[in-house]
Amino acid sequence: MGRLIDIIKWKSCFDYAQQDRAGQASHPEPFGAAQDKLRRRATSILFIFILLINLSLAAKLKPGTYRAVLVLDTINKIELPFNFDVVKKGKKVQIIIRNAEEKIIVDEITIKGDSVNFKMPVFDTEFRTKLIDGNLQGVWINHYRKEKNILPFKAEFNNTNRFPFVPGKQNPYFEGRWETTFSPGKADSSKAIGVFNHMEQTDYMHATFLTETGDYRFLEGMKVVNKLYLSCFDGSHAFLFIAEYKDDKLTGTFYSGAHWKEDWIAVKNEKFKLREADEITTVKNTNEKLNFTFPNLEGKKVSLTDKKFENKPVIIQITGSWCPNCMDESSYLSGVYKQFKGQGLEIIALCFEKTADFEISKKQVTRVKNKFDLQYEMLITQLTGSAKASETFPALNKISAFPTTIFLNKQHDIVKIHTGFSGPATGNDYIALKQRTEALVNQLLKQ
Repeated sequence: MGRLIDIIKWKSCFDYAQQDRAGQASHPEPFGAAQDKLRRRATSILFIFILLINLSLAAKLKPGTYRAVLVLDTINKIELPFNFDVVKKGKKVQIIIRNAEEKIIVDEITIKGDSVNFKMPVFDTEFRTKLIDGNLQGVWINHYRKEKNILPFKAEFNNTNRFPFVPGKQNPYFEGRWETTFSPGKADSSKAIGVFNHMEQTDYMHATFLTETGDYRFLEGMKVVNKLYLSCFDGSHAFLFIAEYKDDKLTGTFYSGAHWKEDWIAVKNEKFKLREADEITTVKNTNEKLNFTFPNLEGKKVSLTDKKFENKPVIIQITGSWCPNCMDESSYLSGVYKQFKGQGLEIIALCFEKTADFEISKKQVTRVKNKFDLQYEMLITQLTGSAKASETFPALNKISAFPTTIFLNKQHDIVKIHTGFSGPATGNDYIALKQRTEALVNQLLKQ
């Protein structure tokens, strides 16, 4: 950028000198005027050529690994770190964000001059940055939020560390399952299961938290003496966990972006269990059939009573394009539908977006559809929030989480309601969920 400014200054000075010279020669010779004109034209062409060269140089985002940071609290200097790789795919550039086993490919990238802007896949969030000495600096914008939705961002090239600590001796003490309480002692206190795995018996860790409404997805970090550091950034979740181990207990703070912070504690307890996912949302009126009518992505009204679904088992996915756990479920259900649709299974996604605007919702839901190759019906409800979702299903006690999944038999009676989704970050819990789901689908198809 500095070189470009110097060139612009040089060009301005040259133009000024040329104008001054022209002013002094009140009656230039025709031949001399022609020479001046040619000289100015050649200079302009040279300037444009040099400018293009410098713009292309400024636009070079170096391939390699970057250490990125979102500043959650500027006063207390609380930073959420994550890593990404810049790779070249032919003439195109990709950014691959890494959280534990997860790799998020970002390819909606705009590079112009020293500006590097990129949108997250699926989620309505974006980065607006500048290249400064090979590093990136700018902001992350979360369009779902109206307040505290713009966070300072920076990324350092050729830095592979996530947290700026040197791992100690191999001591996988945090390995296992931990009974976790968020906001302990408060009215809104909630339970979870912390699942911590040391990588190859080192201080580096992969982790997640299981809750009754889903999981905290892919967390990555490390143990440092008696402290625990974990983070995740997936375009929607911006999570940071910090805790200290003392007196057989982890005590720490959980940050979600800049808008939420709460205390948490955990004790090791392999036997602790949460409520079963099919016991949270229940049927309060068994005599009432489910029914709804909403437009699909083409604007056509679709109802559960349509002939397409007659005498077929149906999975109803209550979802939203803004919901990371819903994206994990959509990725899974995409495969389920392809596997069983030939046998008669149908899936209907009811999308409760962050806006009632059909066109905006359609744009976001279409991104989800394309991302996961979803071939089943996706309906835009033009309703927002779990309260509106509950109103859509008066036969149920309530919808308390996204996603919630309703399994119907061929007569469209409710067979099972599953709250939340334990995604691939949960390991064995995810495997068990897949096995139960596919066994139930087979059962419904055979009835």
